[in-house]
Amino acid sequence: MSDVADISVLVVAYKSRATISACMQALEAQSRMPREVLVLENGSPAGEQIGPEDVPPGVQLIRQTENLGFAGGNNLLAKSASSRWLVFLNPDAFPHTDWVAELEAGILRYPAVSLFGSTQYCADKSGLLDGVGDVFHATGLAYRAGFMRPVALLPNEGEVFGPCGAAAMISRSLFDTLGGFDESLFCYSEDVDLAFRARLLGERAVQLRQAAVDHVGYASSGRRSEFATYYGVRNRLTVYLKNMPGWLLPATLPFHMAATGLLSLGAAKNHQFRLFWKAVFDALGRLPETLRARKQVQQSRKVSPSEVAAMLSWSSYGLLARMPDVRPYVGDPSHKASLPER
Repeated sequence: MSDVADISVLVVAYKSRATISACMQALEAQSRMPREVLVLENGSPAGEQIGPEDVPPGVQLIRQTENLGFAGGNNLLAKSASSRWLVFLNPDAFPHTDWVAELEAGILRYPAVSLFGSTQYCADKSGLLDGVGDVFHATGLAYRAGFMRPVALLPNEGEVFGPCGAAAMISRSLFDTLGGFDESLFCYSEDVDLAFRARLLGERAVQLRQAAVDHVGYASSGRRSEFATYYGVRNRLTVYLKNMPGWLLPATLPFHMAATGLLSLGAAKNHQFRLFWKAVFDALGRLPETLRARKQVQQSRKVSPSEVAAMLSWSSYGLLARMPDVRPYVGDPSHKASLPER
């Protein structure tokens, strides 16, 4: 075993001066060090930019004048990374001391798995979870499982639909095969899209219980901000239309439309009804581009719609309560279906 883990930690920072110091300190305190840490100053406004004084010696700081979003920013950092494993870490996420060691241990326990998630605790609310993986529901809605739920609900280690991008690990080979994040999404749901495309190739994702971070969440954008609402709504529809395979798309579309209508009523309570529907219609305006991407994704698919259906959550209560959906890891994760049904 080498002196450092074969892991590159990638941190995309935008208006992150309030949290970057704690993030860097947590990485410096790791019991097992990553090979490298790369930080992108992603075009923050003047006076809010991160400089060399904000990162420890040895951390590679890349400065970008234009905001590339989470997707483009991480793609840029990945090009400079030298490790076999890429770890995406939000600048408002503070890893526990053995986080890197637990990620490395997960690689050894699951040699055929290329996608891993971390347990996320609420950094500012003791006793609450921030997330234990992403769930994709049969309505076409994705959610961060366990968000603001009691720590007592923390599940055992196991398989999830995908990891939350705030603290996720993927093999370099799979990331390159997928072409990285979809930069057209810019920000929000790009981690769900990456995981969905991986799952369509027959890959599986494991949520590592002991690999943990404390996460603030929405530190740079605000949870109810117009930015978060717009990109969250626009990208949710885009990811659904792009990735839901075969007969599952027409079968679930009425439920997705009904869920969208109900969510718009919630947006009205926050005085964002018009913004919500602007995002929906902007997503529909991008439909030709989305359909071109869908054709490429579905042509490379290696699992059947029925297999994808088994990956989804079908629980209404689970969706409403943001319940975790971590399933026992069973069998050979390298399974690939040779003749997917249409």
